[in-house]
Amino acid sequence: MSDSPNVRPMVLRGGHVVDPANSVDGVRDVLLVDGRVASVAPTVDGVPEGAIEVDAAGMVVTPGLIDPHVHLREPGQEHKETIATGARAAAAGGFTAVIAMPNTDPPIDTPASVAYVLAAGRKAGAARVHTTGAISIGLKGERLAEIGEMVEAGAVGITDDGHPIMDSGLMRLAMEYSLNFDIPVADHPEDLGISAGGVMNEGLVSSRLGLRGKPNASEDIHVVRDLLVAEFTGAHIHLQHISTAFGVEMIRRAKDRGIRVTAEASPHHLLLTDAAVDGYRTEAKMNPPLRSESDRAAVEQGMIDGTLDVIATDHAPHHYDEKEQAFDDAPNGIVGLETSLGLVHTHFVRTGKISLTTMVERMSLAPARAFRLEGGTLDVGGPADVTVFDPGAEWTVDAAAFLSKASNTPFGGERLVGAPRLTIVGGRIVFDAR
Repeated sequence: MSDSPNVRPMVLRGGHVVDPANSVDGVRDVLLVDGRVASVAPTVDGVPEGAIEVDAAGMVVTPGLIDPHVHLREPGQEHKETIATGARAAAAGGFTAVIAMPNTDPPIDTPASVAYVLAAGRKAGAARVHTTGAISIGLKGERLAEIGEMVEAGAVGITDDGHPIMDSGLMRLAMEYSLNFDIPVADHPEDLGISAGGVMNEGLVSSRLGLRGKPNASEDIHVVRDLLVAEFTGAHIHLQHISTAFGVEMIRRAKDRGIRVTAEASPHHLLLTDAAVDGYRTEAKMNPPLRSESDRAAVEQGMIDGTLDVIATDHAPHHYDEKEQAFDDAPNGIVGLETSLGLVHTHFVRTGKISLTTMVERMSLAPARAFRLEGGTLDVGGPADVTVFDPGAEWTVDAAAFLSKASNTPFGGERLVGAPRLTIVGGRIVFDAR
């Protein structure tokens, strides 16, 4: 969705504005004009005639939330999700922007496919849809895709997400190319030689269930490789969905060494362990898998202290029938766009583990900075992308009510506190649950 000078002005009155980039954490009015932020002040006067007035008292008003890791399944798997349904689900979850992964069918590995995703996102008229392009042609890990042309077409980064780059020489080339375009190289850290055949975390639970496991080492080896190549090339590596204690510690040390690295924590790895797989629950099957309690605690601490800069859902919708298969055969992944805000607010903000400011930084400012997106702040003159949520709203996760096409979540039935009420993109209301 593009900003438009024809959109009606809007003023949000008396909300608790949290804007980490500008050190704002208090009651403010926010004026939006011509699709941009016009003013943030204790009281905004001189509101243009005909402006939409929103009473935001009791609400939290933040820069629009940004999810840098979603699977929208289009083209090729529209029975799971489409760009339009995913964009609407994102808006319902309080997200004003998402970044799509390229492992579609066919993959997003050409400038034409990048342009297709962006055009479909604009047509959806909900959350902004950005996209990454593939690192390698066909996600085969053999030859570099048309990186420069994809960036010119609008790709905000490159990744073969779901298909880790096993060839370190190819990863070096990708990082060296990325320096020409100032984009991050995102990677799914997994050594396929070690994890081959695994369907969950390798440990006591996998042994008891008789399921083949993926050991932590399969992720840890790849994290270290990526960090070393990033240090060698000077490129920006963005490590996706970190799930191990060792990985968190290696990223922490890499930052101390000045390596250009950002990294994600996903709500499911922050909150669940491999115990959730008990009963062969396919809704808890994902990649990387849910790990041990010590790993979960380390990922939590990494998110709290900023080692893991970004909270990303890794929204991975699947059709009901696919997840109903035997555990070995069921696909990996869960949906997350419509539960992420409630989960993080309930389990981390309300418990005092992080502040509202930290939550907004992890879910808005840091993703914007990692992928060089406009947004993540309420800077005057910046895009009028705003999330308004009720911090006291209690609700129960009901997968049947999701706007996503899919309902594969392990959080069904959980009672959460904190729910989106308004999602505003380019000054337009794209979700309204007041």
